[in-house]
Amino acid sequence: MSHPQRLIIATRESALALWQARHIAACLESLYPGMQVELLGMTTQGDRILDVTLNKIGGKGLFVKELETALHEGRADLAVHSMKDVPMRLPEGFAIAAITEREDPRDAFVSNRYNGLTDLPAGAVVGTSSLRREAQIRAAYPELVIKPVRGNVQTRLRKLDEGEFDAIILAAAGLKRLELADRIRAFLSSEESLPAPGQGALGIEIRADRADLAALLAPLNHPETADCVTAERAMSLRLDGSCETPLGGFAEIVDGHFLRMRGFVARPDGSEILRAEVNGSRAAAASLGRQAADLMLTEGARALLVPKA
Repeated sequence: MSHPQRLIIATRESALALWQARHIAACLESLYPGMQVELLGMTTQGDRILDVTLNKIGGKGLFVKELETALHEGRADLAVHSMKDVPMRLPEGFAIAAITEREDPRDAFVSNRYNGLTDLPAGAVVGTSSLRREAQIRAAYPELVIKPVRGNVQTRLRKLDEGEFDAIILAAAGLKRLELADRIRAFLSSEESLPAPGQGALGIEIRADRADLAALLAPLNHPETADCVTAERAMSLRLDGSCETPLGGFAEIVDGHFLRMRGFVARPDGSEILRAEVNGSRAAAASLGRQAADLMLTEGARALLVPKA
């Protein structure tokens, strides 16, 4: 089947977003010799507003809207996202054509003085932009002070180095992709900090009417990762929490054919956390995610989900 000789990828202009877009470009050029892949760098609203936490200005969807506009207008053919930044409901007319193999999904502890959360003294300041991380840390370490830190990976590391924080928590995947793994002092297990739905996985978004691109991108889809992310996102969608809801969801493949799905919702201060775990066939990934959500809703999760304004 013939394929386009030239593709344009819409991407944010942060170092991590550019790495992700270049990675997909290299994969495509390797798969289809002679294809030319170009990047269309864009600054999103989520990149521009750095003095307010994301949950106060509309959530992580602010990182994808401008890229979707470029797809809609035909200025780009595809967009590459961190799946944890993709809203659970895509706008009509868009589709995720492929989810690539997951990088390390864990959260990472980064500090210049301490080796882990257990080493931090009472009153130590921990920076995180994530209500999910904040709730879990507050629940386990109520003596710590949690403060928001916004900006790209390099900006957050600079703020740590300048002494604003005793430690910061970042996604391990981003640090590894940017060859900054040496900054990681400890990895937080999924028992310590359950990841966000889609954490560590990349998604490739296209217009839903681009069947040609869907076929072109199909070889980049990683079935194991896609099944896990499908379960995680189905759980989050069923819960329908706002961007002000601390929520985690993480699925793992067991013995090749089975899926272990864990999730939680919490109050932002960590004073109450509801957890759920279900196990079943990979073929029922979305159903398992919904089952995990239903278990938490049965236990009263609705009271923890902040109503949308």
